[in-house]
Amino acid sequence: MSGRDLFCQPRRGRRGAALTLLFTGVLVAGAATGSFPDLDRKSAAGQARSAVPAGHHEDVTRAAEEALADGKSPMEAAERAVSRSGDRWGAVYSQGEYEEFQEALDGQYTGVGLWARRERDGRIEVTKVASGSPAADAGIHKGDRLRSIDGRDVDGQPVTEVVSLLRGDATDAPAGTAVRLGLERGTRAWTQTLRRARLSTDSVTVEKLPGGITVIKIAAFTKGSGDAVRTAVRRAAADTGIILDLRGNSGGLVTEAVTTASAFLDGGLVATYDVDGEQRVLHADAGGDTTRPLVALVDGGTMSAAEMLTGALQDRGRAVVVGSRTFGKGSVQMPSRLPGGSVAELTVGHYRTPSGRSVDDHGITPDLEVDQADGPRAVERAETVLSGLGDAD
Repeated sequence: MSGRDLFCQPRRGRRGAALTLLFTGVLVAGAATGSFPDLDRKSAAGQARSAVPAGHHEDVTRAAEEALADGKSPMEAAERAVSRSGDRWGAVYSQGEYEEFQEALDGQYTGVGLWARRERDGRIEVTKVASGSPAADAGIHKGDRLRSIDGRDVDGQPVTEVVSLLRGDATDAPAGTAVRLGLERGTRAWTQTLRRARLSTDSVTVEKLPGGITVIKIAAFTKGSGDAVRTAVRRAAADTGIILDLRGNSGGLVTEAVTTASAFLDGGLVATYDVDGEQRVLHADAGGDTTRPLVALVDGGTMSAAEMLTGALQDRGRAVVVGSRTFGKGSVQMPSRLPGGSVAELTVGHYRTPSGRSVDDHGITPDLEVDQADGPRAVERAETVLSGLGDAD
């Protein structure tokens, strides 16, 4: 993989938990983050060229070397170095974790194909099963309860821990390895052994609402998601509106977010950003659909590259933004290899919307705020707004 800098959503941990947290809203066995163009990024097992400001990078490298000299493991040394750097968005990956991270950016993951969530009573419920996945082939259904993984009770466990167990992170389990699930459906309880497989994330889904409105849901910006959005726009019925649902989208490849912007803009500025004080720009391609009514639906889980896209559509008057204030993650990270082989993501700058707004710590304020933006009411309000936009045309 090459030609990417990192523009990442917030981390809540330094290692595997951070990796899996990024996409728990998308898939219970997948993860991804975001990236900007220009960085020659190779496998973590190879050389990850540093694009981090020299002082910041050198300080972290020196701290990692000192920790290694003190007898710390490579990962402990890297974690201590990034922690001491004061970088609020800094994150550390082992070589294996970073390789998984890169695969996830390409829309690939190793798992069984389950989406899941933890209910208020602590139960883990299957919310979706990927078509053609090991879970689907085994007859697992939406609504089934996941009770255990390889004999370990998962009731009350964080979804991130469930992710890790399904993926086999503790043992770096590859595709083809077995995982034993304890399941429950109504009064029936059974155990099912599945074999993990290489699967593709389904980050873009399209739904037609009564009346012809098209809802394009982007769960994250993985490889190919921008083209998937453009295809969905072309296939949408003529003279109907589109709801671009970015709720819960925690970021992704910025190149894909720019491609998505290109589906609705006829060229022009998407965002500016700085790397080590050097200003850079991101432009949309010409030829997008600039007339179809468009609503961008957002919430507090809309982060990073998704906020960049929202800000561009809002600033340029292309979309009405409906929902609740977005998260507020507008900083840029890039990867750098540290002594011992681990990879650190370190903050190198910030981006701004076309009008010059900073998103970091502020987020995007919707044009129309909706309580409980994660519920069906938000979609209903978006439909109402589209109806008004259509009347205005």
